[in-house]
Amino acid sequence: MDGGSDTTCPRPSPPISDYGLVGDTRTAALVASDGGMDWLCVPRFDGEPLFGRLVGGPQAGTFRIGPDRPAAVVGRRYRQHTVTLETTWAVGSSRLSLTEAMVAEVRGRLLPTTLIVRRLSAEHAPVDVVVEFDPRLGERHRRPRVHHRRQGLVCEWGSLAVSLSSTPELSIEPGRPTSITVRPGHPVTLVLAVAHREPLIHVEPAAAWELVSDDETRWRAWAAEIDETLPFREHVVRSVLTLRLLTYSPSRAPLAAPTTSLPEDPGGVRNWDYRYVWPRDASIGVSAFLRLGKTDEARGFLAWLLHASRLQRPRLPALLTLHGRHVPAERELPNWPGYLDSRPVRIGNGAASQHQLDGYGWVIDAAWAFAQAGHRLYTETWRTVRGLADVVAHCWQRPDAGVWEVREPAQHVHSKLMGWLALDRALAIADTHPLRGRQRRRWQKSRDAIAAEVRTRGFDPTATSYVRSYGSQELDAALLVLPLLGMDDVRSPRVRGTIDAIRDRLSAGGPLLYRYPPGGDGLPGTEGAFLPCSFWLAQGLARTGRRIEAVELFQAMLDYASPLGLYAEELDPSTGAHLGNYPQTLTHAALIQAALAIRDAPDD
Repeated sequence: MDGGSDTTCPRPSPPISDYGLVGDTRTAALVASDGGMDWLCVPRFDGEPLFGRLVGGPQAGTFRIGPDRPAAVVGRRYRQHTVTLETTWAVGSSRLSLTEAMVAEVRGRLLPTTLIVRRLSAEHAPVDVVVEFDPRLGERHRRPRVHHRRQGLVCEWGSLAVSLSSTPELSIEPGRPTSITVRPGHPVTLVLAVAHREPLIHVEPAAAWELVSDDETRWRAWAAEIDETLPFREHVVRSVLTLRLLTYSPSRAPLAAPTTSLPEDPGGVRNWDYRYVWPRDASIGVSAFLRLGKTDEARGFLAWLLHASRLQRPRLPALLTLHGRHVPAERELPNWPGYLDSRPVRIGNGAASQHQLDGYGWVIDAAWAFAQAGHRLYTETWRTVRGLADVVAHCWQRPDAGVWEVREPAQHVHSKLMGWLALDRALAIADTHPLRGRQRRRWQKSRDAIAAEVRTRGFDPTATSYVRSYGSQELDAALLVLPLLGMDDVRSPRVRGTIDAIRDRLSAGGPLLYRYPPGGDGLPGTEGAFLPCSFWLAQGLARTGRRIEAVELFQAMLDYASPLGLYAEELDPSTGAHLGNYPQTLTHAALIQAALAIRDAPDD
């Protein structure tokens, strides 16, 4: 039943959108349609890659299970309202299916923190399959120390160990392909367990498969709580499941994406590490959770933020680690080829040191939404929010890096608007929470000053639109959030004019938008259309009484989803290829917010 050689046939790099996500709310893997698990960091999202082929090439390791010859994919889906992934190939007259998941719920049982279950089953006739298990840990692609135990294969790297067991028992050697035959009625189940500074726990494959079934029941029950009448409900459910998978359960911190250095410009240098928490993006996602009735996720994020912000309080860092610590300094990994030769591959993120005023607005808006839903902020949480509002009142006139993290600070209009939002929402929370009169007056004075300055210096009367920065005639798609703020009436000429100008002048074709004029950020190369902006446009259209247009745009955006309903950060307008780290929480959060705006919009 086993055999093989020391080499495998070269595998081309699949499109980014070819990958499916499996995860357990502590880490996640990307799996291609050929069965290749090409990305998995351990023991958590921002840990070292165990399988890093996605950006590290073949020498960085993979865990592939699939037909031993090229075969057409005839079906690929998530089981309804779960995070269990199914891939089916046509192999001659037979069908081969790979069903895989990671076990999310491990509390109260003696289980490894990370448990990956992959099952192969055949229909009609036996199918020859190859198993390629090649774990290579970290930056230097370290091979493991290998032990063969009664329960299966064990690979060790100091404080980290993984075990691979199977039913029926297979003889697998790391780095060597193993040939097996899967027969109808006799599925093959492989279980990968990960232990870091803890005992390595063996789980029988049959028991592991039952755990996946139990998890599916919990995911379906969780998804069933979402409003049945919500427009585009199935797409919203897939997005909210994705957001939940990418929320780190030990700390309740939502990360931006599970990957690093997937390129915004293939072959170029626009490759960044997104395995961290941007309070801005997290707040948008948490607001989406809250509006879907998922209060626990909102409460968990606010508790995480309370802990994380202590490091630099009252200043709000642009980004933090999953545990609320300083993000590692950005550095490049030598000899990593990158996805489609996109170098450098980076870990860490230099944006952590930037001043980004807009983040304060998103965070305080999330706290306001929580309070508006009838939940009182804890005393320490309200103290933290007051401190953030004080920072905005004090420093709103300073130039900042803006939402797009440009290298040269400027007086970004979107940042000013979000500063206004921070103070406006803090004042709204203060209606039901204690606040000293002097502090209230200071916030009101700064809020009104921001509005007056933005209306004067941030608006271009000839274009009837707010602009990217003071004195500029360029536009910024981030200004599409204007109808959500309440600074100007949603049907005012200024709001409608801004939406129409962005839709026209930043168009990338069809429903797609650039976030700002291409080439306007000082970096070499180009980038694609920025997907959250299209959903912000749909949201803005719905909020300004243009529901039919919003629905049409939303439907057009669904055509750009991956086959599994996932979205990256950007898209190549000429080819439809997904670009950037994937899947991207900001895009999925924007999709949810747009669907909610369409639900709540009056008919045209």
